[in-house]
Amino acid sequence: MPRRRRREPFWRWYRVVPALALGVTLLVCGALAALPSQLGRALFYPVHHAETIESAAERHGLDPNLVCAVIKCESGWDEEALSPVGAVGLMQVMPSTAQSLADMGLVDASSYDPASLSDPRVNIEYGCTYLSYLQRNLSSIDEIVAAYNAGLGAVQGWLSDGGSIPEGIEYEETRTYLGRVRDALEGYEKSYPAGITE
Repeated sequence: MPRRRRREPFWRWYRVVPALALGVTLLVCGALAALPSQLGRALFYPVHHAETIESAAERHGLDPNLVCAVIKCESGWDEEALSPVGAVGLMQVMPSTAQSLADMGLVDASSYDPASLSDPRVNIEYGCTYLSYLQRNLSSIDEIVAAYNAGLGAVQGWLSDGGSIPEGIEYEETRTYLGRVRDALEGYEKSYPAGITE
């Protein structure tokens, strides 16, 4: 007498695991979509020292969203950040750059001591002053952001060789940095349509 094949139960692991994975994915996506905009902004595009940033950005003719994007990519909003090469604070300002900006009279060193770059107010002032200086010497946001990372001389050299930014960027780190800042800038613009202090 031939043996009857047993019907396999539906709830076998190879059917359950994909179904569970799909369910968890849908649940996570739904939760993220339902997050209040304030919570989503705080998680992905935080802003600290908003009034200081707004004030410095206005003084220097900058987009506050750009300043926030640079801070996010430079230090991740860590006021105590210190890079291996000595860049300090939120906007990762080099002490020598701060001193040069003060020596050129672009920053009032009596109000913003270049030796106090770990103070967010001072750091933001020097970082915004440097961004503004780059903005006066370059012609696009991409050029400014690339120069913030690689230096004004490097970007001017790439441009004088007939290159353009981002195509002419010779440093992989700068190319990656520019992409990260662009993404962050877009995120801040979408997250704070009424401004970073709203």
